[in-house]
Order: sequence, then structure tokens, then C-alpha cells
Amino acid sequence: MGERSGIEWTEATWNPTTGCDRVSAGCDNCYALTLAKRLKAMGAAKYQNDGDSRTSGPGFDLTLHPDVLRTPYGWRSPRTVFVDSMSDLFHARVPLDFVRRVFAVMADTPQHTYQVLTKRARRVRRVADRLEWPPNVWMGVSVESTEELGRVEDLRAVPAAVRFLSCEPLLGPLNGLELDGIRWVIAGGESGPGHRPMEASWVRDVRDACLQKEVAFFFKQWGGHTPKAGGRLLDGRTWDQLPLLVSA
Repeated sequence: MGERSGIEWTEATWNPTTGCDRVSAGCDNCYALTLAKRLKAMGAAKYQNDGDSRTSGPGFDLTLHPDVLRTPYGWRSPRTVFVDSMSDLFHARVPLDFVRRVFAVMADTPQHTYQVLTKRARRVRRVADRLEWPPNVWMGVSVESTEELGRVEDLRAVPAAVRFLSCEPLLGPLNGLELDGIRWVIAGGESGPGHRPMEASWVRDVRDACLQKEVAFFFKQWGGHTPKAGGRLLDGRTWDQLPLLVSA
């Protein structure tokens, strides 16, 4: 079912799939895996499938939930929705037919705005021409380091109305970041036990690249032991820009 979200850049979450596995360094302290373990212990039905815990972790095996596909039809007021906050819709084990079903629901509920975020940018690019892209779907990729900048190139080939980047957790400088065709960038540090620190110069460089290209910039957090430990101020102010406030 859909749930109200504590994530600063969205209003609700909707998880037609749950579970994932590691693809890059940004996954190493996965908040969703930690939360899934907690939900499994609490008896939440969606997180009882262990699968191969060597790769996915307890309660975090990739699982489809067709029973929640109709959830957005029940939301009375328009909302911004983070799709698969506990998974990756473009995981290789999510059949393309199921992805199409998710997209069909999004197209059929134009009153809502859907934010789809993936680390599997190559698959998005590969199947993009086999999907219908309604104007209320924003497509994003996670880019945590220079090593993952290739995801931005894949995203640029996707015909989404809004393309965005999530540079969280930002684990290093994004040398050579090119923002042509990108409408929104979210940046933030890692939080939780074992969090990896983020240098101020890394996030300032991302912000400055956004300012130069007139791309909306959202600074989520500095990170620390808890998400709010370091606060949200960057150079004395908050940065809460959204893409619809920026010209194409």
C-alpha cells in the first residue's frame, strides 16, 4: 500500500516491488535493507521472503506485489509519489510486463506525480522504447561517485518528461558531471551507523554545476549517525528547489 513519506523531496511511497541487491558502493549501507530487516522482525507480510540472503539479505529478496498495483486509484488528493522506495523497478528480475503494468497505472492516474529512481540505468535505456512515458513520470538515476557518471548518459537517452539525479549518498567528487537534459539534482550525505563522510567541496561543486545550467537543486542532508544529525544548511541556507520551477 502507499504510505506517507518522511523523505524530504517526496510526499508518499508506493512499492509494487520490494527487495534488491548490491550493484555499487552506494548500496553498502542501504537504508531499505536495514528497514526491511526491521519490518521482517515485526511480521510485515511483504518482507518475509528471504530468498538468497547471501545477496539480498533477510526479508529483502526481490518480490513482486501485484496486489498493490491499484493503490494509487484510492488516493483522493494529488500527491508526489516515490515509486519503489524499498526496491528498484528496473531490477533485472522484474519482468518487463510488470514494469509496463506499473507504468499503465501511473499513466491512468495523471493527478499524481511519480518519481522513479534506479541504479540500473543501462536497463532503463535498453527498454525505454518499449514503455509509454506519460508526462507525470519523472525518471532518475543514483550517481554517488565519478565512477557512476555513465548512468547519467544512459538517463539522457530516456524520453521522460523530467530526468533527475540522486547524488545520495555522495561518496566523492563528481568530476566531469554534465547536466544537459537533466532537470533536477538531489544531493546528500550518508546517515546511520558506519556512515561515510561527505566533503563540503563535493556537494558545493554539484550545486554550482546546477546553478550554472539552471537545474533545480535539492540538498537533503549532511548526514551523520542519524539523518538529521548534520542538518540541511549549505552555506547558510536550505536548497529545496523542484524541477517544475526551472525552465527546460
